[in-house]
Amino acid sequence: MDRKNAFLRTLCAFARAKSANVAMMFALSLLPLAVAAGAGLDYAQAMMVRSKMLDALDAAALAVGAQPKLTTAQATTLAQSVFDANYKGPGHPTISPIVQGQSVSVTGHDNVATTSLALIGKTSIAVSATSIVVWGQAKMWVSLVLDNTGSMNDADSTGLTKIAALKDASHQLLAKLQTAASSGNPGDVQVAIVPFAKDVNVGTGNAGASWIDWSDWNVQYGSTPSSSVGPGSSCPLGLGCVNGPGSTSRVSRVPSSGMICPDAIGSSSTGQTGHYYDGCYNSIQQNKVTVTTTATPMKDVQNCKTVSNVNGGAESCSSQSTYPKSNGTATVSSTSSNTPNYTGDSTSSTAPAISGSSTSNSPALPGSCSTTSGVKTCTWTRTITYTSTVVTTAITASGKYDHAWVINDHSVWRGCVMDRNQDDDTTSATPGNKFPAEQSDSCSAATVMPLNYRWDQTSSGSTDNLSAKIDSMVANGGTNQTIGLAHGMQIQMQGDPYNAAAIPANTARYIILLSDGLNTMDRWYGNGSSQSASVDARMALACTNAKNQGFIIYTLFVDIAGAQGNSTVLKNCATDTSKYYDLTTSSAIVTAFNDIAQKITNLRVSH
Repeated sequence: MDRKNAFLRTLCAFARAKSANVAMMFALSLLPLAVAAGAGLDYAQAMMVRSKMLDALDAAALAVGAQPKLTTAQATTLAQSVFDANYKGPGHPTISPIVQGQSVSVTGHDNVATTSLALIGKTSIAVSATSIVVWGQAKMWVSLVLDNTGSMNDADSTGLTKIAALKDASHQLLAKLQTAASSGNPGDVQVAIVPFAKDVNVGTGNAGASWIDWSDWNVQYGSTPSSSVGPGSSCPLGLGCVNGPGSTSRVSRVPSSGMICPDAIGSSSTGQTGHYYDGCYNSIQQNKVTVTTTATPMKDVQNCKTVSNVNGGAESCSSQSTYPKSNGTATVSSTSSNTPNYTGDSTSSTAPAISGSSTSNSPALPGSCSTTSGVKTCTWTRTITYTSTVVTTAITASGKYDHAWVINDHSVWRGCVMDRNQDDDTTSATPGNKFPAEQSDSCSAATVMPLNYRWDQTSSGSTDNLSAKIDSMVANGGTNQTIGLAHGMQIQMQGDPYNAAAIPANTARYIILLSDGLNTMDRWYGNGSSQSASVDARMALACTNAKNQGFIIYTLFVDIAGAQGNSTVLKNCATDTSKYYDLTTSSAIVTAFNDIAQKITNLRVSH
């Protein structure tokens, strides 16, 4: 303090000095003193610009880093746009991004105009700053559990449908995960995809798997149709009929095949809307069999003789010209019956059968004889009486049908399974309780894809890849988040049904579950349109089980314009509140997925 006071006293004395030399020296010193003081302000302004520039560069670098497949031109455009939106300082800095390996750097340059330093010819101060973001090197398994229900076709006010936004967001997420994995070992980052509605589709290739339960498939529908119903008859079933086993083509009449197949129904063997009975009644036409027996008394009158020497000779007989002939009226008997397995009208007759034959000779043998020149001739009349029997069988259509329930072949199954028996429906336990096959009108078109790192066709050389699976999703059916979450767990477990490998050390396990609706139905509860508290209760159990097994759960609820309110079930299911997203526009799906990608890949500013 004393030194400061002394300096000030000296400076004041210098300023009060009256001598010419001192005054001149003081005047000459004013300019450098003023420049020195102003220079500090100029440099302070430059540092302020650099600080604001760096904040905006961080935002730009994170934005580019969140979309790792951008071209150089796209990265430059995006970086400039985000920088401009976030830069709060003076001037117009220029920026340039560089994407290389596991990092993105964005550098900014500007020249800050000076005030005081301009007095000595320095009109600006060059300012530059660089922001660098890097991806983490963590190992992770990720289950994408994605709502494919019918309401995902709904659009927000911009016309963007939720299913379209989900596909876009999922592709971007896959790109970020692929980038995060690029510098590590193949397989360090793997992704599974579980599209869900009321059911999940495990693929028709698993029809012969030991973990599929067909008992529900075998349940017979209702009452057997009347015997008067057959091909061409009006459909006799209250549900309506379809045009053959496994068909979804509705018909009003029984097709020519005679198969009477129930349509999708409102009340099934499992009590659920949209379930198909997995069989048909056949139509086996009865036939009328008429058996007619004709028994006709017949006689044959013959003229007989023998011509011989004294020792006898051979007998010869010939029928009289009007013989054989009927000896009275034929005796006819006829019986009819209806029997199955009609094959068409036909008639058959047996060959005449001879029965009841008797012979008489008049006069008695050897007959009336005479001898001339040593030759003996005997003559007589022989009468043969018998019955000629013919059996005629006539088969004609009766117009009646027998019906039997025929279980559909498993080859017509579309691949969907329902919830397992409770309480395995909410766990990842290997299937002691099997997965019931169901033929549902809302069976998801997209099948489940187990863990893999076939990112796209370019990287894997295969059309069976994660990107193509996302593209195959189609919105249809009611909401059962429980079954989606259960398979999201099971798909990361060893053993049936998905046979994941043993989880490597230090691998984080994530489930990202997106749904746009409240739970409306499962195997036991709900009507497919109203929220079901019973289904919610099953979901809560599944969430608890997943957390207990160490899964990190992100949940997203897409509620356009906030029409449904918050989803308490999904909010509670998330590992913590920071991992729950309540979205009110379709485009917000993309933003939220990008945020999740940044978090789980540890995309961070490193400077």
